[in-house]
Amino acid sequence: MRALVVDPAAPAKLRLDEVPEPVPGPGQVVIEVQHSSLNAAELYFAERSQPGTVLGFDAAGVVVRAAEDGSGPAVGSRVVTFAADGGWAQRRAVDVIDLAVVPESVGLAEAATLPVAGGTALRALWQAGPIAGRRVLVTGASGGVGSFAVQLAAIAGAYVIASVGSPESGKGLDELGADEVVLGPENVDGPIDVVIDNVGGPQLATAYGLLAPGGSLQSVGWAAGEPAVLAPGSTLGRPTPVSITSVYNGSGLTDRPAQLEALLRLVAAGRLTPKIAWRGPWDRIAEAADALANRRLRGKAVLDIHTS
Repeated sequence: MRALVVDPAAPAKLRLDEVPEPVPGPGQVVIEVQHSSLNAAELYFAERSQPGTVLGFDAAGVVVRAAEDGSGPAVGSRVVTFAADGGWAQRRAVDVIDLAVVPESVGLAEAATLPVAGGTALRALWQAGPIAGRRVLVTGASGGVGSFAVQLAAIAGAYVIASVGSPESGKGLDELGADEVVLGPENVDGPIDVVIDNVGGPQLATAYGLLAPGGSLQSVGWAAGEPAVLAPGSTLGRPTPVSITSVYNGSGLTDRPAQLEALLRLVAAGRLTPKIAWRGPWDRIAEAADALANRRLRGKAVLDIHTS
């Protein structure tokens, strides 16, 4: 079968090649992949993985081989999946614990955006606890995780402040549920109960300083590529503790079906909108990777996988 493989000499370190068919293990189905989405971590691994590695966390498609133990969906089911690799291939073997059946009203391209970006935003908000009526700041709000976090926080009843890097990046975020759109957390007025931080670096330090008593900062990404330096004494002397929590959506995945099913229900109901900023065939991976690496995407990039 065909797959995108790591090649240090290729544009974006990725090229199409022939690879062996997947061999499913116990409790795994095989899907014919129709769409996958692109995440920043995959570009990181493309720089560091062995040549020939097949990357790809997110993949949506149709089950072509059911699990031999009888678990999971039947052949012909439309599903969305997550795994540590293998999503950028024509077929993927994946654990039934890491997939969900996609409702007929939801497109598979839209579903492919959900596992990492939507799941990370959802996990961060779940970890933050009840947020109805609370002030939630989302940094890097125009990106894949950020646009989901804005919507999910608004759905949960929060007052949502979306922080972006430019006026152009902020366009449309009010339609997704943002009550305010600001240029950087330094322009936020008043204390914040929850921060969903996609940027790291100086913005994380600024956002930390905005936390109200008992507030929490969920560290989701580090697009800044710079250290976060907290002012001396800024972690001391608060009458009520605040916290910083790291959110990594690839760990502790026993709730993967619950996450995916919750997101799919919201999409099917028209309450959650996957924001696809780039979509094209997978042989244009270098173009999509360049747009992501240079922060030109206002949402997710989706690869259409050729199945023949």
